Amino acid sequence: MKIFLLTICFLSVQTGMVVISQDKKQKPVYLDDTQPIEVRVQDALNRMTVEEKTRLSYAQGKFSSPGCPRLGIPELWMSDGPHGVRAEINWNDWGYAGWTNDSCTAFPALTCLAASWNPLLAEKYGQAIGEEARYREKDVLLGPGVNIYRTPLNGRNFEYMGEDPYLASELCVPYIQGVQKNGVAACVKHYALNNQELWRGHIDVQLSDRALYEIYLPAFKAAVERGKTWSVMGAYNKVRGTHAAHHKLLNNDILKGEWNFDGCVITDWGAAHDTYEAAMYGLDIEMGSYTNGLTSESEFGFDDYYLGKSYLKMVREGKISMEVVNDKAARVLRLIFRTAMNRRKPFGALTSEEHYRTAYEVATEGIVLLKNGTGKKQPALLPVPQGKYKRILVVGDNATRNLMLGGGSSELKVQRVVSPLDGIKAKFGEDVVYAQGYTSGRPMYGRADVIPQTTVDSLRNDAVEKAMNADLVIFVGGLNKNHFQDCEGGDRLSYGLPFGQNELIEALLKVNKNLVAVIVSGNAVEMPWVREVPSIIQSWYLGSVGGEALADVLSGDVNPSGKLPFSYPVKLEDCPAHFFGEISYPGDSIRQEYKEDILVGYRWYDTKKIRPLFPFGYGMSYTTFEYSKPVVSTKTMNADGSIDLTVRIRNTGKIAGKEIVQLYVGDEECSVLRPVKELKNFRKVRLLPNEEKEVKFTIKPEALQFFDDKQHTWVAEPGKFKAYIAASSSDIRGTVTFEYAQR
Repeated sequence: MKIFLLTICFLSVQTGMVVISQDKKQKPVYLDDTQPIEVRVQDALNRMTVEEKTRLSYAQGKFSSPGCPRLGIPELWMSDGPHGVRAEINWNDWGYAGWTNDSCTAFPALTCLAASWNPLLAEKYGQAIGEEARYREKDVLLGPGVNIYRTPLNGRNFEYMGEDPYLASELCVPYIQGVQKNGVAACVKHYALNNQELWRGHIDVQLSDRALYEIYLPAFKAAVERGKTWSVMGAYNKVRGTHAAHHKLLNNDILKGEWNFDGCVITDWGAAHDTYEAAMYGLDIEMGSYTNGLTSESEFGFDDYYLGKSYLKMVREGKISMEVVNDKAARVLRLIFRTAMNRRKPFGALTSEEHYRTAYEVATEGIVLLKNGTGKKQPALLPVPQGKYKRILVVGDNATRNLMLGGGSSELKVQRVVSPLDGIKAKFGEDVVYAQGYTSGRPMYGRADVIPQTTVDSLRNDAVEKAMNADLVIFVGGLNKNHFQDCEGGDRLSYGLPFGQNELIEALLKVNKNLVAVIVSGNAVEMPWVREVPSIIQSWYLGSVGGEALADVLSGDVNPSGKLPFSYPVKLEDCPAHFFGEISYPGDSIRQEYKEDILVGYRWYDTKKIRPLFPFGYGMSYTTFEYSKPVVSTKTMNADGSIDLTVRIRNTGKIAGKEIVQLYVGDEECSVLRPVKELKNFRKVRLLPNEEKEVKFTIKPEALQFFDDKQHTWVAEPGKFKAYIAASSSDIRGTVTFEYAQR
């Protein structure tokens, strides 16, 4: 019987009597993930009404924008931020939702990643944070930040990757690629020229095309062309009279024109200001309007956004073409297909030991040893051998403070916090004594705590008294993520350390010369005591396991290998942004001019022969490195050629270490102003004691170019160039001169 039925079924199929597929609906092309994304996008667009297309372009909640429910196209979910996935926020106000399953791993702030000079580590960082975002079902991670470090007063510098466009480019690309492997979009921010927080919502930046293309845009360009980022966040500020989030030059001409960006431009929260400009000048998704990033909308509804009913009305009246509507909708659909509708993305992971390990590696490779003794009169105090000091005193508010709190959108709810004091006690024993020394008040946003003088005096006196009886003092201070420090929404008020820390350090030195200063910050700080303190460490916001990483560097279990991603001026007036007066920084409250032009950071200090406190690319080690004389493959390069430069590096010390070999190139004769030299490549190499390795760089014509604003193109003029092999921008270990001939 079974054989008979099977035979009938087989014959029926063969003769066409039964067609099984007739009872099944054919899957729409836009839902078929075997089809190319562009085919799916066009199919979805053909099925959508004008109302559905325009509705894609503005928020439906604080961190969500809609899809197309009728077609089963899901919404997008976004999350701050670039060094940890923020806790859940309420649907339509800025209060926390109070979930119990939204703790995350806090990775070190991006200044620390930049200080590692390690692209491989940047990819691991991106992969790990992308896994956490994916596990939390986020489609868009609002980071990384790649704005250029222009002034040490910028409250948000800790979120960025330093003063050099090449370094920022080389680190943001692998970070983005790591994030997006998880089916989570990176959202590169803040595009562009958001280089201060004071008056960020309206300050109008004026600058040359050369400065724009040579300094402030290269990291964004690398993020788009090499990183293939799926989204970009428009900045709050104005540029040449127009808000950056809907700016024809920035969005249409450069981003989507010159760079062929196929993703979404998303506003910073509340950065849209005009319906017609938003529609016509490249904005794709509007978020947070009328909130200024802080307050709830009250009666203001989502349809009242600039890209809401006003946008739809202009479309119906013919003021905005369907070509614009379709392009905008296509970009949002493309982002949805890459993320929310990507059925092949991994599941992600949250607060795993692997993630903590990645955070630890970034922290240890990013910590910078700034000073370690000057000789017999001031011997090095680091590393601290086990058992050498019986009484170790730790002083400072930052030794115990949860530095994941505050900072605005970078605030994180973490599962694990290892403070510096926790790490030092675990490393050196419970006999470690603690004195707060100073207080910086409660974590606050938008205003700063006022500390009574009696409290200041009492804490300082207690620390000094304990320092008298200590064998070693470890001061852990610096900035935190309160208002007027490293925090969005406001810049620092001064270059000096706040809360009387300079006076505290000087008082400690009077009773105990064995002082190690650990500066926790995302910014350079003034150091009037730099000559008196034997050993100084620049510790960034190191994340969940930062205390463990710091203790391992202090003890020598990890040899520090970080190098500065920005220059430290001796005084604020040495900084190029401040040299030209208030019109250059912070502006006149309406407008500002970048008068230093292309001479940002070390480019300025080199060209103007101003000695910084600590130069760009600087960082010490517990071992020493010797460089050979660099050798080039040829002394002449033509327009389609290149030059190979090789140098050998030897570890001449007694312990293993990592050295960052830096290549700079300078134009010896040029028709326009150029810096003395510019970073063009680098390599981080690990060497055992007495080990030697060869490092090879290839110099191509692109490394010789400047942006010609008259021809609006990149050019390299024939003539003599110099290649510098360096351990920092001020520590040149070898030079080679060569000639560039176009023919």
